[in-house]
Amino acid sequence: MNYLIKQAHVVNENEIFVGDVLIENGIIQQIERTIDNTNNAIEINAEGLHLLPGAIDDQVHFREPGLTHKGEIYTEAKAAVAGGVTSFMEMPNTNPTSTTKQRLEEKYKRASECSLANYSFFMGTTNTNIDEILSIDYKTVCGVKIFMGSSTGDMLVDDTKALENVFANANTLVATHCEHDPFIKENQTRIIEEYGEDIPAYFHPIIRNEEGCYKSSSYAVELAKKFNTKLHILHISTAKELALFTNKIPLKQKRITAEACIHHLWFCDEDYKTKGNYIKWNPSVKTAYDRDKLFEAVLNGTIDVIATDHAPHTIDEKEQTYLKAPSGGPLVQHSLLAMLDFYHQGKITLEQIALKMSHNVSDLFQIKNRGFIREGYFADLVMVDLKKTSLVEKSNLLYKCGWSPFEGHTFKSSIVKTFVNGNLVFDNGNINEIAKGMRLEFDRD
Repeated sequence: MNYLIKQAHVVNENEIFVGDVLIENGIIQQIERTIDNTNNAIEINAEGLHLLPGAIDDQVHFREPGLTHKGEIYTEAKAAVAGGVTSFMEMPNTNPTSTTKQRLEEKYKRASECSLANYSFFMGTTNTNIDEILSIDYKTVCGVKIFMGSSTGDMLVDDTKALENVFANANTLVATHCEHDPFIKENQTRIIEEYGEDIPAYFHPIIRNEEGCYKSSSYAVELAKKFNTKLHILHISTAKELALFTNKIPLKQKRITAEACIHHLWFCDEDYKTKGNYIKWNPSVKTAYDRDKLFEAVLNGTIDVIATDHAPHTIDEKEQTYLKAPSGGPLVQHSLLAMLDFYHQGKITLEQIALKMSHNVSDLFQIKNRGFIREGYFADLVMVDLKKTSLVEKSNLLYKCGWSPFEGHTFKSSIVKTFVNGNLVFDNGNINEIAKGMRLEFDRD
């Protein structure tokens, strides 16, 4: 269907203006202050509402294949579009892992059958799969993922020669999870010896501490500089790591970039007292000082993009003792709403939200024709009501795991409509599942 969005507050490329947006055949055909409806498009009155480019989440774990008791591409993508996220990039630590070209293509096939959002999947690394990494066409795959610290799954790459081989030869963006495992194991052993096995969740940032993050991140930066790798370090969680990045040059000129995640901008170590394992992530949520410095870095351009690291686990899994409970939690349905809460608090502008959640992700990954409200681009759009609140409760969660760290919180805004490739997939709580998302393409040489 073709749509004419009338009199929206369009948030795009560092400006906000009231205007009309015409969508035809999935593409933004025209953006003007006023557009006459000459082709019988379906008109949508957007007076008083804000229209942003759909968010692009560059780090999610949708758990398929092999871990589908936690989440599926279908369920988590549905939650994504309900939250205004129109495209996602999913991680390789599934079962089996996405460390061969064949397994990667199986995930793309599955997404084409069931994902309401647009999609791409990272190629995973092991200590021995460099030939598979080099066989991928990175015009159709978002990048390579290296676990330089262990997390959910068994994908730790700890062989120095293997790491150097990937950094030296990967012909695309390399994204890293950076934590230094020897430090983590040493810290955990010490804590257990002192306090026993039954330790509370607030020890998590002591075990997975600042030193472990910085040791690994600085090593990744060292390798990237040595081999001129395009490096993207995921989920920065400490103030100390910020010194590894720069805001002195434009994003498109950077070879080394950084991501911040919603939970590291929202929570701090004090929240373990009430949230416990439900805010147990790797890297850990750390101090209020770290949280505030990360937010400053988002605003000043040291941190380039905002994502979720959406990583669902079941309630039963999270309610185990700290040492047994897995790390990760669901966020993709509420990431944009969380950032809009920060807007209401005066901490960030709407233009900056569009920059960090859409524009910069598109530029960083060189995504073709997405991430902006531009004529000729795919109509990936989200319409929000800044005056209508949204209460998070189990009854309106779309995650398969059935919980959220935001349960009980009332966001100050609401998602009204989400368009994916011009299809109105979310409309005031109703989801249209007829049209599926598309595989992301990348403008790379």
